[in-house]
Amino acid sequence: MHDHFPATPTVRLLSGAGTLDVTGPGLPHVRLVRATGTEPDPHIPIGTRDPALLTLTVDGRPAGIAPAKGRLSRRSYRVDARVGTARYRLVPCGYGESRLLRNGRRLGELQSTGDGHVTTDWDENAKVAAQDVAVGTALAAAFGTGAQPLWETTLDAVTELIP
Repeated sequence: MHDHFPATPTVRLLSGAGTLDVTGPGLPHVRLVRATGTEPDPHIPIGTRDPALLTLTVDGRPAGIAPAKGRLSRRSYRVDARVGTARYRLVPCGYGESRLLRNGRRLGELQSTGDGHVTTDWDENAKVAAQDVAVGTALAAAFGTGAQPLWETTLDAVTELIP
């Protein structure tokens, strides 16, 4: 962990209620909420990838959130967020890991299986700030990390068709 931020984030994920909070000393409070009355998708920790059903705030200020649909390719599982002038992208880079970028620059890799626990490996050359830690942790916890490569997904689909 870098000296830039004093705390490990605390993640509180209530999948059924559709709320996720990331807090910690020296970190901005990040909250992601799924619209009330919506049926949660059990494969997505926050319950949806539909941006119209999600509200993201950072220290009480509205922020933008745009998860991709999550179909075949790893890239289709990316999640974009905009907090002030910072543009974040969390995109799968392996089976269990996703890379976090801020304004196109790599900050590190995160892992989360959707249970609210997030493991981080920050790039030692990146200037990682408290907001980066809080937002990246929230995105990883809300949507999980990693994805199969397209060739493997395609192979699985084809094998399913063979009697």
